[in-house]
Amino acid sequence: MMRRTDPQLRDQLAAAYVLGTLHGHARRRFEGWLHGDAALRACVSQWRARLLPLAEFAPARMPRERVWRGIESRLRLQAPGRRWQFWRRDPLQWWKMLAVTAAGAAAVLALVLALALQARTPPADTFAALADERGRPALLVTADRGNHQATVRSLHQIPVPDELTLQLWAITQQGTPRSLALLDERGTATFALNERAFGSDVALLAVSLEPKGGSPNPAAPAGPVLYRGGWVRPF
Repeated sequence: MMRRTDPQLRDQLAAAYVLGTLHGHARRRFEGWLHGDAALRACVSQWRARLLPLAEFAPARMPRERVWRGIESRLRLQAPGRRWQFWRRDPLQWWKMLAVTAAGAAAVLALVLALALQARTPPADTFAALADERGRPALLVTADRGNHQATVRSLHQIPVPDELTLQLWAITQQGTPRSLALLDERGTATFALNERAFGSDVALLAVSLEPKGGSPNPAAPAGPVLYRGGWVRPF
């Protein structure tokens, strides 16, 4: 039987803890170990550094119906009464409709912003609206495929500490990051539009927060990914 001091056990438990597969009493016991074990905390940190960046590029998934029903039950949205009958009859459908509407509005907003910017910049036939985790657009990437050039512009001021910088990446369908450009203090950049940025295997663009000069690992972001979005061809 493996003991708490067993290196293999410690490493396996740290990985399961970060993945979220350690449940119940085992998770609570492991968290108790963490309080008095600096080496174990370091092991958890190492697993976070390995695993959490992978989640940044995982595609979004629609929750199952039973998840919606569980939310409905906990919020007691099925209370009796004739008032707000439409809501009571299918409140989950209402929330889904709002979510779809919001997503559509965001896409239209991004398109309008792209077309508006074209009046002040070289012709662009492709764009990408990069949004934060709440879906709020923060950066707009416009591409002129004829001249093989792309430009990044911020839609509002993005506060970045002096010792840090924003870095733009292309993420392939296999999850491999490709560095494209460093953004200046105004959140702008210009870079070459080639297969590295616009190849058929590019799934999305992402912007991470990195040390000054860019990620120390040229093959992957070292800091958190703040914004992401995919290329769109409006024409």
